[in-house]
Amino acid sequence: MGRISTFRRGGVHPADKKSLAKEGRIQVLPVPSELVVSMSQHLGAPAACLKKKGDRVEKGEKVGQAASFISADVHSPVSGVVADVRKVRLASGAVADALVIKSDEVQPEMYQKKYDWQENTPAELLGLVKDMGIVGMGGATFPTSVKLSIPTGKSVDVLVINGVECEPYLTADYRLMMERAEGALDGIMVLNRILSPKKIIIGVEANKPDAIKHLEELISVKGYPIEVMTLKMKYPQGDEKQLLKATIGREIPSGKLPIDIGAVVCNIGTTYAVYEAAVFHKPLIERIITVSGEGITKPGNFLAPIGTKTSDLIAAAGGYNTEEIGELVSGGPMMGFAFADEDTPVTKGSSGILALLPVKIDTGVCVSCGQCVQHCPMGLMPNKMFRNIRYGNYQTAMELGLMDCKECGCCAYICPAHLPLVQGFKLGKKMGRKK
Repeated sequence: MGRISTFRRGGVHPADKKSLAKEGRIQVLPVPSELVVSMSQHLGAPAACLKKKGDRVEKGEKVGQAASFISADVHSPVSGVVADVRKVRLASGAVADALVIKSDEVQPEMYQKKYDWQENTPAELLGLVKDMGIVGMGGATFPTSVKLSIPTGKSVDVLVINGVECEPYLTADYRLMMERAEGALDGIMVLNRILSPKKIIIGVEANKPDAIKHLEELISVKGYPIEVMTLKMKYPQGDEKQLLKATIGREIPSGKLPIDIGAVVCNIGTTYAVYEAAVFHKPLIERIITVSGEGITKPGNFLAPIGTKTSDLIAAAGGYNTEEIGELVSGGPMMGFAFADEDTPVTKGSSGILALLPVKIDTGVCVSCGQCVQHCPMGLMPNKMFRNIRYGNYQTAMELGLMDCKECGCCAYICPAHLPLVQGFKLGKKMGRKK
């Protein structure tokens, strides 16, 4: 496995709960009869809807046009008819335009012809990434073509691939590394052609030894210039700032980006989407998603079309095993979003759907124990920031480094008073920006 590394400052290690959905192959979800395809599935401006009610759409057809530099195209995951165009509330709470598509009973077989991506120039490959609507698959959903467009005067020393998946319950990336590693590695080489980095590292936590071994064996057979680095199990190691500290020992200054220290970070799921874009000219119209939690009968990982409703995924996982569900969560329990409507659709950034059992939590008062300060991976003072936000002193909270907060939840997880610290920081950022 090589050396085991990690970031040094802060962090926690919650129970990983990965055994619930770790075993068993990726299941292909049958195409649902109705999909809800949002125009806002990426960081930045929502895509401009190109279709209206009654229009016919074909699988892979562009139905949303990127509306700015930081935006991404949206494609239809199925062939069918637009039954409605309406506003929908996403798991994050954001409201966006969406196409409600009634799927044809018989879907076309597509994306089987292979193209030799090595005949393409780096600029042509970058264009394919953009045209296929690829975004970060780890949850941040930053448009990948923008990330790969290196500013003049900067260069890439190292390309770091995030295979950490440190959030509890989630195993979608793990299953991808076990079942689709060859494609993911080919996708990394596409990125290598676009970026020309001096070094490539895949970071994987030590709780996935079989994935590490599988990647190393494939890399050896293919002769790819890629290092697999084993990382200590520690949350939030999947955050790009902590990942770069763990893998290359460099720290991103406040307000800067990875490219400012010569690095680019991509999720392992993103590299597979890049592979499909380059080799099959396939848009990002489906993704692997973990359906898990103590409230799910048969937790597992599903390859589902973008726009699949939560209810269809839960049904595919055997439904609920209890009459009372505490909450549904999109993503992981640390940084995910709680939501209630089972019609909420899967987006490009949906890494998991969790059904968690009810938990009674009594909120107390801050006892100045300093645990939040000790475990903050960004070296901030969550107690002081929260106190100032509570009393409306948003500017003071900003001066204490509020905008550097990653909202990872380490402080809230470790707080003995169970204070709603992350919710407070989100409010503080919103109010601070207004002022």
